[in-house]
Amino acid sequence: MDIAGSVAIVTGSGSGIGRAIALELARSGARVACCGRRADRLDETVAAIVAAGGEGLARPTDVTVRSQVQALVQGVLEAWGQIDVLFNNHGSFNSIAGVHESDPDTWWHDVTVNLQGAYLTVREALPHMMARDRGIIVNMDGGRPVGGTGYACGKAGLMELTRVLVEELKMEGSAVIALTAGPGLVRTEMTELQVETEAGRKWIPSTKESFDAGNLRRPEDIAVATVRALETATPEHAGKGFGPGFEGF
Repeated sequence: MDIAGSVAIVTGSGSGIGRAIALELARSGARVACCGRRADRLDETVAAIVAAGGEGLARPTDVTVRSQVQALVQGVLEAWGQIDVLFNNHGSFNSIAGVHESDPDTWWHDVTVNLQGAYLTVREALPHMMARDRGIIVNMDGGRPVGGTGYACGKAGLMELTRVLVEELKMEGSAVIALTAGPGLVRTEMTELQVETEAGRKWIPSTKESFDAGNLRRPEDIAVATVRALETATPEHAGKGFGPGFEGF
């Protein structure tokens, strides 16, 4: 795909990896719709895009609310007339506890954001992509951590959703491509919570160990990998994943 002139939606782009991806796509010539719950953070991302000479749009959205996702997709189409890339970067990892002690509502919220949120964005954007027979969907993976079963189950479900989506697109004879991304351990608000809380240090001690040792990847690494993947992906790559060390499929 030629990134220049394309239109991308990046969820969770108010900070961290999502912001880095939005900025890198804009630097490569894409018009980027920045999606997330925190309007002030989205405005910061768009301001950075514009300051660098790019074109961005802030669309405050809770991806678990269907009406808001519908408004997101419709708003992007009204503004720019197309959607070429959907990067589901959003995530929730608030339930850090063993299953026996976890709060059911917090646990289910993690599953809902990570799985249903991506399902809703794909469901709304996909008909447009299929009608144009063009588009790439990227769903973010994130591991299966002990002590984080809500997050793990949501991401495992998302990877299965991606796998089946690939097969459905093949059955439809569609050129739309679905990929997965694996960022590795990156310093974000999500991983900082694992270091700063007693539960995080107990259940996921490897995160603090990596922080202390400086064994972290930068958000910019996955952003660069994303642009490379989008530029070189073909239908034969559907269902495959890429990460910060991406050098080509």
